[in-house]
Amino acid sequence: MKQDTDMMKTLTWRIPHRADGIWLCRGLRWGLALVFLYAGLIKLVDPTSFAVIIAAYGLVPESLLMPIAVILPTLEVLAAIGLMVDLRGSLTLMAVLMAIFIAVLGYGLWMGLDVDCGCFGPEDPEGKAFAGMRAALYRDFVLTGGILLLYGWRHRFRIAPVRVYLSGFKNKEETHDPV
Repeated sequence: MKQDTDMMKTLTWRIPHRADGIWLCRGLRWGLALVFLYAGLIKLVDPTSFAVIIAAYGLVPESLLMPIAVILPTLEVLAAIGLMVDLRGSLTLMAVLMAIFIAVLGYGLWMGLDVDCGCFGPEDPEGKAFAGMRAALYRDFVLTGGILLLYGWRHRFRIAPVRVYLSGFKNKEETHDPV
């Protein structure tokens, strides 16, 4: 019986409590948001240079380079701001962006391209050589791990992100007419 009690103490010590998990979740959420905010703002400052980096991969038609060079960093900034306030959908947007980034970097490595990864704009020091793409891919896997950890914490601690409703739409509970 004493052995079972000791084992339970060990198990409860290793599993973070709700308060600890919430603060760890907030810290990770803010860390991911700051990385995405910085990366997006750097690219928005000089979208023409970012369009040149995108063109080097050869995946996008020339007519779509500038729109993508503006839309992609804008989505990064919106995902970051949404994650800072824990807005519903922002973590999913961030996960989708990471999937795109990993796919593009994987394609670049597979094709043997020697281009700037474009992760942190045109002045990214690790993007100066082919080896930078591999490091960027590893970094993206770590960031994706953080995103998956946030999904896990939300499920584990039942943390619900904030929902925002447009003024013309109502929640299902609000549409029910009480008698």
